[in-house]
Amino acid sequence: MNMGIAIGAVAAAYLIGSIPFGLLIGKLNGKDIRKEGSCNIGATNVTRVVGKWWGKLCFLCDFLKGLLPALLTLRYLENGGGWLTAAAAVAAVLGHVFPIYLGFKGGKGVSTAAGAAMALCPLAVVIAGAVWVAVFFLSRYVSLASLAAALALPVSAWLLGYFQVVRFFPPFGFVMILFAVLAFWRHRSNIVRLMNGTESRFTKEKK
Repeated sequence: MNMGIAIGAVAAAYLIGSIPFGLLIGKLNGKDIRKEGSCNIGATNVTRVVGKWWGKLCFLCDFLKGLLPALLTLRYLENGGGWLTAAAAVAAVLGHVFPIYLGFKGGKGVSTAAGAAMALCPLAVVIAGAVWVAVFFLSRYVSLASLAAALALPVSAWLLGYFQVVRFFPPFGFVMILFAVLAFWRHRSNIVRLMNGTESRFTKEKK
């Protein structure tokens, strides 16, 4: 493949990943979510500051900006080995975490990583998603659920590939590990609060 096309695809993935949908949704509602709640531009803080349905929209947009660059690269540009698709997936997630439009200060990347991983190994994402739901409803901690899902993602992907349940390129497995490491690094303050018992829970409001 032409090197210029490959570099352009990865650069485009990064720029798409950098689109701060959480910030834009907050602005539409007259809020700067960088200054309210947890001050994060992700879907969880959008839910806290703006509302549940806006948070769901933010999750969907962040998910798609991870999914589409990786999926389009896999379908139309990948010529074997999975390395270009893996690079596009990583670039999209790094765009969310370090967005060029916001001075490289972005979100934690969980939603975007889930979208990128969906293009690489959908079944592993389904398993990780089930882990997220189970941990969240048992603990009501979004951060703990995200960390559990981040850990489940590479483990399930490698096992599915090892037992040949799905077609799996080794570079995709390394990307999953990178996503897990990034998630734990970006959640390091949450980990401290979880250990200290001061992390905020998501609870239903009583009417």
